[in-house]
Amino acid sequence: MRPAARLDLAGSNICACSIDELPDVRQAIAFEGNNENGYRPLLEAIALRYGVAPNCVTTAQGASGANFLAVAALIEPGDEVLVETPGYDPLLGAPRLLGARVNQFEREFARGFGLDPDRIRRAMTPRTRIIIITNPHNPSGVLAHPAALDEIGEIARRNGAYVLLDEVYLDLAAAAAPGTATVERTFAARGEPFVCTNSLTKSYGLSGLRCGWILSSAEVAERIRRTRDVVDGTGSIVAERLAVAAFRHLDRLVQRSLSLLQANRPIIQSFLESRTDLEWAPSAGTVVFPRLRHVADTTEFAERLLRTRDTAVVPGRFFQAPAHLRIGFGGPTETLREGLKAVTQALDEIHGV
Repeated sequence: MRPAARLDLAGSNICACSIDELPDVRQAIAFEGNNENGYRPLLEAIALRYGVAPNCVTTAQGASGANFLAVAALIEPGDEVLVETPGYDPLLGAPRLLGARVNQFEREFARGFGLDPDRIRRAMTPRTRIIIITNPHNPSGVLAHPAALDEIGEIARRNGAYVLLDEVYLDLAAAAAPGTATVERTFAARGEPFVCTNSLTKSYGLSGLRCGWILSSAEVAERIRRTRDVVDGTGSIVAERLAVAAFRHLDRLVQRSLSLLQANRPIIQSFLESRTDLEWAPSAGTVVFPRLRHVADTTEFAERLLRTRDTAVVPGRFFQAPAHLRIGFGGPTETLREGLKAVTQALDEIHGV
């Protein structure tokens, strides 16, 4: 509900691509098609890209819609859900709205926001039905170690729980992995207890399509489809036909995103390294989450930055980490340069520079 900012570093997505960057998208527009259980060409396109069967794919309205449907399908009122902190607030809100009790486990800044399976093991109760994790982590952009996720999967399996992995930033992290490093596009290939969500919103500059999906076992997919019947029934056939056209160009769109990040990452890195008042963990995503030394809550700083310099960042209280700031660097390069200049000036004012 904040005012719009001229220099918006609050977003976590790649800036929107234009119609002209998807050359055959206009021919895909139509107001008809059978999508009662998902538009079949879209299900097949998603399944092919992520190496799963089409009946293991369920579509949704963006990653947020996918997360909500997955939680709604897997819990009952009175169940417990375990969510990471710092964490993305809607991942706390969805289970609470659905009548679940939410517990949290810490991704500790001192450990680079890495996943600690022992923390999850200790936080589990007999009523825990879902463990919710973002990978890469939102808000820090830190990539989870596969061995930690495997161990967490085993903890969930032994306790009859699911692991809901929000992978909305993972495509770009996988594509950007340096040298011989290999990052899997999804953990869904591990099978249960993993339920993985994603969308075209963050990595591809296509948030307006609201094309999201869940990858799961066929049994869970059927439960999610039945849940969707009482939420919105089906997606927009117009958007789903356009999404199929977009899937034909995803590799091209990834290269667009990588080019933008290759230009922007050195800028954000240089900014962070120049500040002795900030400490941070390396990001594999499109955001960083630095901690401001000697400041307990960055809310006042963020509000003043917006008010006096028309520049937006996200105060850490929105992620249960008030001493931090989330800064996005997936937007236009010139916006990033100007925005970080404004942040620099505002930080210097704190120290009387």
